[in-house]
Amino acid sequence: MDLGRKTLRSASRFCKGAGKTDAKGVKEMATLTKTAAKKMLEDVPEEERFWCHDGKVLKNMAELETALKQMNEEIFRYHSNQSKSDFSNWVRDVIGDKELAKNLQKSTTRAQAAKYVTDRVGWLKSRMVIR
Repeated sequence: MDLGRKTLRSASRFCKGAGKTDAKGVKEMATLTKTAAKKMLEDVPEEERFWCHDGKVLKNMAELETALKQMNEEIFRYHSNQSKSDFSNWVRDVIGDKELAKNLQKSTTRAQAAKYVTDRVGWLKSRMVIR
């Protein structure tokens, strides 16, 4: 998948303020709007979907979460190793979530990557709750 040709969608255009650190010491954008959170969780256009080496096609962050939980380490290593970071690049360049992309970049195991995605999906869903 050639992500260089993909349209970049930055979540920062939906955010107010710079950044802050939460109780866990995690740097996060000051205010992620409900619109931005929803956009990050939506299906991406067909031409920007992620094609896994095992043939699965992912269209959103929830499907990435499921795929990471189910794929074997060999498939994970094909996409995430010292020479490439396909999951991180897709999340950053297509979904527009720079924070999750940074975490996926530093993931050393499939389980760790799955945990980062699970936590982020939950956090984004919590932003969509009317307050």
